[in-house]
Amino acid sequence: MVHVGPFEDLTLSLEDDSGAPRRLVVLFGGEGVGKTSVLGAVASTRPGHATAQLKPRADEGQLSYVVTDWFLGLDDPARLHPLRITSPNARLDEAEDAALLRRREQAHFERRAQEGGYVLVSFSGARWFSRSGVVLSTPERTILRYDVRATASFDDATRTDLTRETKQVLAYTAIAAALASGSRYELVDTALREVLTVLLDGSGVTYLGLDPARLEPIFTIAGGRRVEFEDLGRSDRTLIAIGALTLRALAAAHPTVSPRDAEGVALIDDIDAHQPLHRQRSLANRLRHALPRVQWVLTTASPAVVYGCDLADVIALRREPDSGRVELHEGPDAVIH
Repeated sequence: MVHVGPFEDLTLSLEDDSGAPRRLVVLFGGEGVGKTSVLGAVASTRPGHATAQLKPRADEGQLSYVVTDWFLGLDDPARLHPLRITSPNARLDEAEDAALLRRREQAHFERRAQEGGYVLVSFSGARWFSRSGVVLSTPERTILRYDVRATASFDDATRTDLTRETKQVLAYTAIAAALASGSRYELVDTALREVLTVLLDGSGVTYLGLDPARLEPIFTIAGGRRVEFEDLGRSDRTLIAIGALTLRALAAAHPTVSPRDAEGVALIDDIDAHQPLHRQRSLANRLRHALPRVQWVLTTASPAVVYGCDLADVIALRREPDSGRVELHEGPDAVIH
């Protein structure tokens, strides 16, 4: 990352000691240290979709760009080396023939990604929930389609209402499984129920299915009382949305395998938002258990979230008081003093 957010030049590794992608990365820091900028940089340079970075306001003459190396895993098992994706305006120190080859390869994967795979889902810290009814439209163009070119937005609150899309996934999955017993839709419905069971563990909330008359998702809460999605607390609705929308993308992009076995990347800004303190410590591990093949990249300012993680999974971002620069700290030093 060059001239992105508060960073002049940042190199960040999301690999483990063996060189494989970490299944969990937690970016930990206070306000203004660039956590959301990192998520935006990853989302803007992914297989199938690369967009230019906004120019820094402080100096319009600076060139902002991002270079990201992707291990494609099951999306391209024959590929042993990373795929390099760059911002369209990136200027790298490389020979002209190497630059031409890189641009051709990037263009090739932009076309290839339209055929399936290469899942990246994002959740803004500004997420919210309206009171919206279930709306089912053409499944082939909504639930069953993963758009690799969908732009991730971490700052636009007008695009972060998760209610309608979440309820659409819950409703369609249950209906399709009932209409086509033994089909892949039944497999997706089973996987969705498993994911929600893991994420809601300890909350007293259980997903039952659909109301047959209104097609609204129905849950039970402590005491056995039946409630609808809007009646749940924001913490529960948030976890349901993260689980349902991530699973939907995996199922749409990988129709031939169980969605819990599919690979992808999920970026979640402010994972602690709307979550009570006593549940924050288990958040990261519940996500990993719910969808173990997904690489989860989370941001948080909450020490409670970090306490529930292995220090090898935490990267702390701290602004140095003397220089004002944001520095990265990993391992035992991944704490905020």
